[in-house]
Amino acid sequence: MRIAVAGSIATDHLMTFPGRFADQLVAEQLHTVSLSFLVDTLDIRRGGVAPNIAFGMGVLGLRPILVGAAGADFSEYRSWLERNNVDCQSVHISETRHTARFMCTTDEDHNQIASFYTGAMAEARNIELKPIADRVAGLDLVLIGADDPQAMVRHTQECRTRGYAFAADPSQQLARLDGDDIREIVDGAAYLFTNEYEAALIETKTGWDAEEILTRVGTRITTLGSKGVRIDRKGEPPVVVGCAPEESKTDPTGVGDAFRAGFLAGLSWELELERAAQLGCMLATLVIETVGTQEYELRPAGFLKRFEAAYGADAAAEIRAHLVK
Repeated sequence: MRIAVAGSIATDHLMTFPGRFADQLVAEQLHTVSLSFLVDTLDIRRGGVAPNIAFGMGVLGLRPILVGAAGADFSEYRSWLERNNVDCQSVHISETRHTARFMCTTDEDHNQIASFYTGAMAEARNIELKPIADRVAGLDLVLIGADDPQAMVRHTQECRTRGYAFAADPSQQLARLDGDDIREIVDGAAYLFTNEYEAALIETKTGWDAEEILTRVGTRITTLGSKGVRIDRKGEPPVVVGCAPEESKTDPTGVGDAFRAGFLAGLSWELELERAAQLGCMLATLVIETVGTQEYELRPAGFLKRFEAAYGADAAAEIRAHLVK
């Protein structure tokens, strides 16, 4: 399958302050607050939902097409992704803005002060999908992840107009989007990805109940945290897949993106939905054991051993046919 992954492209700048923010705040002077924190560490990580998902697909052996907007400072990030089998030729490079950036300082009580710079992400609304489809001889599926809201709506409308199957994955942008935009993004999706809270938020903002959503999307995939994932299709019993056991819980950031990467790889390999979800859960387990969203390694032999322990020998045999070549 030729799968395009559209969404935010960003870097995370994470800093730690060896004290308590509360100790630096003077209640009577909060209206004129002016503070500078001397931090001990700076950790710069690659991020953004689209590269996170594309990276996971790449390490599984696919070649996803990354669709998004970045700045001139994207060159090193591009090189990293291309080394991991991601097609970056359709990334729009801004002439005036830097790549989107999340900047966060955390104190010893785990309180955080953060800023998000949208930057080049705002130009994602200028990206048209047809030239991308023409370049790669067609698109079998477009995943539309959290991005500039206007870009998300435009990509969805173009998919609907041109007949490209699409997966709706609005995630973090649901708080920003209104009911009309959410209905536009969800209606007609081949797949709808959310977690439990996001699923409830979609229902609240659109006015559609769970049954009506199932009449408007092909497959609804809801991640359940430590309980795994549930897959719903109209007229069929739900499929529930549990998480693969983790060896440690190091950092949950990017776990949902890794699940989507594995699930999309399963679809590309023409696996049943349950098996695709198992693959997604196993990849997500690798991420939760690692600091960073793209820092994990996939070693086929070890991956298959753990997959078999979690889901059985027959399941592992199906995955092995695609993973080991």
